[in-house]
This record gives sequence, structure tokens and C-alpha cells, in this order.
Amino acid sequence: MLVCKGDPVRGAGPYNKPTGERDIMNELSLQEKYAPHTTCFGCGPANEQGLRIRSFVRGDEVVAEWQPQPYHEAFPGMLNGGIIGALLDCHSNWAATWHLMWQAGTDQPPCTVTAEFAVKLRRPTPTAQPVQLSARVADLKEDRAVVDATLTAGGKVCATCRGTFVSVKPGHPAYHRW
Repeated sequence: MLVCKGDPVRGAGPYNKPTGERDIMNELSLQEKYAPHTTCFGCGPANEQGLRIRSFVRGDEVVAEWQPQPYHEAFPGMLNGGIIGALLDCHSNWAATWHLMWQAGTDQPPCTVTAEFAVKLRRPTPTAQPVQLSARVADLKEDRAVVDATLTAGGKVCATCRGTFVSVKPGHPAYHRW
């Protein structure tokens, strides 16, 4: 698995480089393609202090790989639950955004926000290796999506999430954020 722990172009921090059959080292993530200046803590490419997850579409699934660092730990060797929540929230939001854009047949995603989400922490999540995120849309309406997501480490599901993500209208603070 390829993980870059520092990038002179984007600054220091954890960056995921998903694995796969094709060369995707230069593939833009959904965040980099559609929201390169976003400063969201979880997924904003422009937030040098953030988690900077990179989500990729693979069929009807959106996937990511992310390497925790010691400063993300709740206790030695285990990932903080709040970080797990942020990873699942942001990754699920991008799955919703992608599917809403695809459904509408547009070339720009709608700005979406989290209406609700619930995380189940199933087992401690080790930080010694990358975690994998996977999200699938369970229900899709014109302006919202319900998404189911998992966070896996070492081949074991460590956390799951179900969330509802809605596209926002003019006047909402997140409108045109990307």
C-alpha cells in the first residue's frame, strides 16, 4: 500500500494513495477535482492541518485509504473515535454528492451537508496501518442521499456509519462552498 506522509506541494500530513489495478497515483480525488480550495477539516484539500481524505469512485462505491498518525490516537496505537467519525462523515458526504451529481446529469456536484449521521464503533482501530473507507448510497432522492459506510483496518470492520446528506439551496452558509 502506498502512503505518502508528506508532500512538498500540499504540505505535511497524511495522504491516502488508494491501491488498485490501474495506476492512480496521479488520479484526482473527488475533493481535488470538485473542491480543491475547500478547507473542511476532514476532506478539504486546502486545509493543511486537516485529515485531507481523498475519495475515489469505483463503480457504485466510493472508496478511500488513509494513514493515521500518532497525533490521531485516543491511546497508544488506537485511532480516536472523533477522528473516525470525521472520516466517515466526510467520505459519506462525498459519496452522496457524487451520486446526486450523477443522478442530475450535471458536471458539477451540488453542495451537500450532513443532516444526520450515526457511527457505530465496533472495535478499536489500530493506527499502525492505513484504514480503508467504503461508502454506498442506500437511498437517493432528488436533493438527498442516505449513505452506508464502513471503516476497515487490517481486514476487519472497525466502524460503520449511516447518514443522510442533503444538497443546500441559495442562502445556506455552505451554498457554493465548492
